[in-house]
Order: sequence, then structure tokens, then C-alpha cells
Amino acid sequence: MTEIKSASDEETAYSAKGNSDGNNGGLPQQGQAPQAAPKPYMTFAAGQVQQPSGIAGISFDFNYGARVTVPQGEYRVRFIDRKACLTVYDAPASGVLVASSKKYFIDFRIEVYEKDKMIFAHDLDLRSQKVLLKFPVGILGDILAWFPYAEAFRQKHGCQLYCSMAEELAELFKPAYPKIHFLKPEERPEGLYASYYMGIFFPCDDRLHQPSDFRIRGLHQNAAMILGLDEGGEPPQLSVKLLPKDKTRKIAGPYVCIAAQSSSQAKYWNNGSGWLGVVKHLKAKGYRVLCIDRENVYGMNSRFNIIPYGAEDFTGKLPLQERIDLLYHADFFIGLSSGLSWVANGVGIPVVLISGFTLPFN
Repeated sequence: MTEIKSASDEETAYSAKGNSDGNNGGLPQQGQAPQAAPKPYMTFAAGQVQQPSGIAGISFDFNYGARVTVPQGEYRVRFIDRKACLTVYDAPASGVLVASSKKYFIDFRIEVYEKDKMIFAHDLDLRSQKVLLKFPVGILGDILAWFPYAEAFRQKHGCQLYCSMAEELAELFKPAYPKIHFLKPEERPEGLYASYYMGIFFPCDDRLHQPSDFRIRGLHQNAAMILGLDEGGEPPQLSVKLLPKDKTRKIAGPYVCIAAQSSSQAKYWNNGSGWLGVVKHLKAKGYRVLCIDRENVYGMNSRFNIIPYGAEDFTGKLPLQERIDLLYHADFFIGLSSGLSWVANGVGIPVVLISGFTLPFN
């Protein structure tokens, strides 16, 4: 089992403490209580190799890269990237599991030789096969941005697609994606042919789990690249579909929803009078302005952000489905490059996005 971490705010703060407050990389000092280690962003657990080859001692699959087992003897294993027409691995093997270093989607061919005679060959073919996409837990916007590519992947390959994710998110997706099987984060179906791990992986030059730097391609495009859907052209105009459970309008007059909180200070609208002016302008136009953040006060260290003055407090740790039902009747949404902007986009209402921390094209 392999773990990899992403630089979430909490983890960045934890790892940076050695530089910021003299706390020796977050380790407890004398008289301090031990701090909990940050949770892993993604845990890779590919399990046993799943697919029999029909030859004793040889099995294969594409769970966490191309994998093949060979028995003791004079064997040789070769991995070929069929799209690139490139041999990426070719070496002797005896009584071992051989796995590719690249873990994202590659159109692999596996070849096994015994005493220089090819005895087994298999080209990756996902059609009708069980394929798992594993999403990280504890995040919202990234998964909403990535999920349309899961459906595009299923349609392209005609596979039996399983998606593992937090149960709350799975419940949102199920009505709109009846052909996808949803699993809890720790679940894996039997007989998996292939599995791919969705995320943004640090350090940014990690080329084992992602084929390019997400900072210069766009966070949502990372999913396309991991799944082999990025052909170098314009990204498909995809949006996750989020359906209201209750279409009854709870607020009679016109209203706008806003969200001013985010997971990193760089994502905030760091303009002292920005939200104040927007809320004042909208109210003058006859709108009620509802702030639907989870927290009405949020921040880290010495910097905290409060609900915009003049906005109505609809904050709270409410089910996302209730947010979707409320957004459904809003005239539009104003937010940051964060999760609730992706939720509003999925509902299908206009979104005004305030962002200044990414490259201009993004």
C-alpha cells in the first residue's frame, strides 16, 4: 500500500511550521501535545493481480499501472506504449511481479517471453471490463470539475465503470449518472481489470501519477490527462449534472447566492471593499443576497475572513443537496475558484467567478 499527499491547506501549514514558527517541522516541542499527522490525500492499494492469462503462473491487469506476474524461469517482460509506438520496459523476470512506473492511462501492450519466444501478449481493451476510478475524499470542487471526464471515459471505452468517493458526493451524482456504479472510498469490486487514481499530485513534477503539470494545464484538465482524454485540442465543454431533489421554491423574491470562503487565502477576494460594494449594488437592484458558505468565519493563523457585510447568513454545515435546491432558483451565483462555484455550475445557473491566483488563460 502506497500513500501520497497533496498540499492541502492543513498539510501545507503542518509541513511549513519548521520555517514559520520554529516548531521543527510540526513536531511537538517540550510541553506541547503531539499533533496528528496529516491524512494522506490518496492511498494506493492495487491488491492482487486480477486477470488470468491462461498460462500457469502468469496473470496480469492494469490496476495502478500495467502489471504482470511470471513464475520462476527464464522469462522476459516487455511493456509497450501502443499510441507512442514505444517500448517503455524490456527486462528479464523470474518469480516476480513486474509493474509499470506510469500509473495514469496509457494504451499498454504486455508481452511475456520464455527463452526469447513470446508466450503471452495482451493489448489493453477496457470494453465491457470492470474499471475503477478512485477519487480523493475531503474535497469538493476538484471532484465536481473532474467527474464529467469520468462519464466521457465510460462512453469512450464502453467499460463497466466504478467510481469510489465520499458517500455524500456519490448521492449527488447517482440520479444523473445511472450507468456508473458508485462505491465507498474503501470498496473495490472483484475482478477489476484496470483502475486509475484521480487527483493533483505533489511535487508538481510528479510524472508517475500525472502526465503534465496541472498548474499550466488547468486543474480540471488534470483528470482528462490522467484518463487519456486530452488530445491536445480544446477541452470538451463538460459540466457535471447536479439535479435538485426538491424543486419547490422556498424564497419568493429574486435572490443571488454568494460564497466568499475558500480553502486557501490565495483563492480569496483579497480586496477590502470588494464584497461590500457587490452586496450593496445587488441589494440596490432588488436582490436578496444569500451567503451559502459552510462557515461564516474561516481562516488560518492570523488571517480570518468573515461573511460579507449586508449578506444574509445562510451558512452552516448543511447537506450539499440543500445547497443545490437553493441554487436552483437563484438568478446567478458569485464565488471564488472553489467548490461552491463548481456546484452552481453543475446546477446550471450563471456563475461569476472571482479569481486572481491562476494563469490568465485558466
